[in-house]
Amino acid sequence: MRVIGLMSGTSYDAIEAAAADLTLDGDTLLLRPLGHLSVPYPDELRALIAATLPPAATTMQSVCALDTGVGQAFADAAGRALRELCDGTADLVVSHGQTMYHWVEDGSVRGTLQLGQPAWIAESTGLPVVSDLRSRDVAAGGQGAPLVGMTDTLLLRGLPGTPAALNLGGIANVTVLAPGAEPLAFDTGPANALLDAAIRHFTDGAAAYDEDGRRAAAGRTSPELLRLLLDDPYYRRPAPKSTGKEHFHLPYLQQALEKVPTPDPDDVLATLTRLTAVTVADACRAHGVTELVVSGGGARNPVLMRMIAEELPGVSLRASDELGLPSDAKEALAFAVLGFLTANGLPGTLPSGTGARRATLLGSVTPGLAPLRLPEPASQPPRLMRITGSAPSAH
Repeated sequence: MRVIGLMSGTSYDAIEAAAADLTLDGDTLLLRPLGHLSVPYPDELRALIAATLPPAATTMQSVCALDTGVGQAFADAAGRALRELCDGTADLVVSHGQTMYHWVEDGSVRGTLQLGQPAWIAESTGLPVVSDLRSRDVAAGGQGAPLVGMTDTLLLRGLPGTPAALNLGGIANVTVLAPGAEPLAFDTGPANALLDAAIRHFTDGAAAYDEDGRRAAAGRTSPELLRLLLDDPYYRRPAPKSTGKEHFHLPYLQQALEKVPTPDPDDVLATLTRLTAVTVADACRAHGVTELVVSGGGARNPVLMRMIAEELPGVSLRASDELGLPSDAKEALAFAVLGFLTANGLPGTLPSGTGARRATLLGSVTPGLAPLRLPEPASQPPRLMRITGSAPSAH
């Protein structure tokens, strides 16, 4: 089955589209990457997302405009992927949409909202679309995140020691495979969320992120500010757990800076980078991680990667590219995998990873132009994933 996966993370800078041929061979999922591309959001839509995300107030008109606008942007990205990556032929589109709110109270997830009306994608491409992948896990008592845990588990299973996958998006999450234990997946805390909010604030919007970590490298970590930030109760909660930008946002940082004034913006950025490194390392040490496979936008930040390595001496770090999954496309490919599992009647969650009562089939299916025909349900779920072929370069 040829599947297109679409993803926009909590950094909401662009839509990542990836395509792959996926086949079940016994207990092994064969994945052949067909390439990936990154499609920036239109400026007006990106500004509306920024103006609507928590802690901002909003209107139902804005929610409706976002649902349509994000859906149309995802439809455009899917169309490009269909033409440029798939030679015009695919079987399924899987759309994560744009997370606008992840409702957490006392460690429990009450709901999660991803916008991006899938009807626009189905109408534009003519293909069936799997969307709204998080809500079913939440309904089953789970966190609804991180859903990449299934793909991580299939990819890492078979590696020696206690391997873990780390994704550094707006929020950092890890999937840990300890010998003799069920896979564990959870959000460790902010990765780029606070960093991006800070750089936008300090530059009055002229810069969206700290390119190559240069400004963090020019600053010095404030021990007092770091101690205050690390005092957040989230870090002490047991896994599985999840968080988002409704918790880690600019006013959150500004409140910390009122308590611990840090005049030099570069020192703030250095401290926030160290915060990510420390919280990731604490999570890995708590579970005896021996190897870390890294992906996501933060993997391109050499200062952040150096700090993580400093905090985890003796733990080898390598990019997911070395295992065949392009770092920039990994989340989009992970959602392609989840949609493929749904189409084949297989669950896409690991209860030990999300805390759900049971493993569930994920998402809702929007038919394409033709009558909806799904494959016969598969007889068994995969245990392993094998990457076949080499991924073409990004567009």
